[in-house]
Amino acid sequence: MRRRVWGTAVVLGLLAALAPVASARAAGTAAGGPLPLERHFDNSAVSDDARPGEADFDGSGASLSAQDLAAAGWTPGRSLTVQGARLTWPRRTAGEPDNVRADGQSVRVRGRGDALAFLVAGTSGTTTAGTGAVRYADGTRSAYRLTASDWRTGPLATKAVALPHINTPGGRLAEKARLYVVTVPIVRGREVSSVSLPRNPALHVFSLAVRPMASGWTGSWAASSSGYTAVGPWTDRTLRLVVHTSAGGPRVRIRLDNTFAAAPVRIGSATVAVQAEGAAARSAPVPLSFRGAAGTEIPAGAQAFSDPLGFEVPANANLLVSFHLPGTVTAAPVHRMAMQTSYVSEPGDHAGDGSAAAYTSTITTWPLLTGVDVGGGPGSVVLLGDSITDGDKSTPDANRRWPDVLARRLLRQGPRHNAVPAYGVLNHGISANRVVTDRYPGDGVSTDTGGVSALHRLDRDVLAQTSARTVVVFQGVNDVRWGTTADQVIAGLREIAARGHARGLRVLAATIAPCEGEARCTAAVDTERSAVNAWIRGADEFDGVLDFDAVLRDPERPSRMLPAYDSGDHLHPGDAGLAALADSVDLKLL
Repeated sequence: MRRRVWGTAVVLGLLAALAPVASARAAGTAAGGPLPLERHFDNSAVSDDARPGEADFDGSGASLSAQDLAAAGWTPGRSLTVQGARLTWPRRTAGEPDNVRADGQSVRVRGRGDALAFLVAGTSGTTTAGTGAVRYADGTRSAYRLTASDWRTGPLATKAVALPHINTPGGRLAEKARLYVVTVPIVRGREVSSVSLPRNPALHVFSLAVRPMASGWTGSWAASSSGYTAVGPWTDRTLRLVVHTSAGGPRVRIRLDNTFAAAPVRIGSATVAVQAEGAAARSAPVPLSFRGAAGTEIPAGAQAFSDPLGFEVPANANLLVSFHLPGTVTAAPVHRMAMQTSYVSEPGDHAGDGSAAAYTSTITTWPLLTGVDVGGGPGSVVLLGDSITDGDKSTPDANRRWPDVLARRLLRQGPRHNAVPAYGVLNHGISANRVVTDRYPGDGVSTDTGGVSALHRLDRDVLAQTSARTVVVFQGVNDVRWGTTADQVIAGLREIAARGHARGLRVLAATIAPCEGEARCTAAVDTERSAVNAWIRGADEFDGVLDFDAVLRDPERPSRMLPAYDSGDHLHPGDAGLAALADSVDLKLL
């Protein structure tokens, strides 16, 4: 691409010939260079409920409610961490310009990382897209494509936050408004100096940042938010969650996610300890901090990382992660199928207790906690799956899920014979999850904890995971069991591979296991399953294939699971079958 150098006089002459509005939008490339995003703000999206006509987000007079945003914890100037990127909600009062309509503006953005994160929404009534450019400090550039869903009609499954009302000059409408965080890849590690926005004024950008790479960290444990359910209610209680590490390291941090929520959640304090037995710690729990404070408030849809803590995390061990909830929590994002007993205390802050005495009740879910990272290490492998990956029908409290067995295989490699580094293993299986269809709609309190589809959770559960190097996709049986065609599943797997490769990940696919004998696994379903598997085995889209179908099937009756591996329901392997899956993995493929 040829670069043109424009003289100042030529630029000024061209700008003088343009309309004032166009001149203002192009100001970022004039004498002073790119401008901060807020200097480009030319649209007002937020109005006070008492003055709904003071903003016009979409050209029809409709706007977001300042009161709804405040109730979600999205107050002016608030820092919001979403998908690992720290964004800022504009420091503007209701009725003031608080976003820019994308029209090629040059925006000053600094940082090194793996992605650009946009806090954005469209106002075209449908999906809105455009192509922009990233400029780097070394003079190079790369293109990106930004696609954003509509603020009134877009999917709730991928939104960062949903608000319950829309303001109009005629009053409030009881209709959901959506805002999205969208990430796009950049050249990893190269210093960004500015970003040119796309030319599509239906794209409204509120905030923009470079997402830093998780240098010096390896993901050791993770779980997906599978739904947003009623809990407790918990008032002034401490949760003590038991999680099992894969990789170990000399430092630790945790990640708490308020995914799918409509209101903030307050964390009063948090600690980490190695488990002795039950809710008892091996030694005194060590306090964690959040940006220097003992606790934090997590806005709706956002997340919080604790500060790095010098703490020796053993590999292949149970940790106790405890956090105090000082307020009343009636609903929370959860991972339902923990296959692990965790604990809830009597009233009070018991995060620092080494004893189990205060922990008088149990739960079998993981609320709010979504990640444990350790210092150093080679990075992580993400396993994107359904109930088989989640560990359904494995022995509870025994860590016999196939991801656990795989992690132990990686750790057992001798120093002279390592096939691959001893990666952390991040289990992002969700029981009942599907590739292309949402089970949980992505908003509101629900009893369904099958999660949003793999396509809708890919950014959060794979692309934003700490130090992810490889993703293994092992899904599809729930799709075909519930009427999705092989072609639709294949299209979803193609998209996962393409999006993973665009972020520099190695992408492996596992064939779908046989399930004859389970009520929904009819002969017609097996035909669709076999068609997906045939495609996986011959596809060029993946960096490798794990033939889990071949591992589990009965050679004498290939449509069913080998009885020795069957848990008894004909759909889920038991401990022996899960171990066979992990043992079959060619580690070099990772």
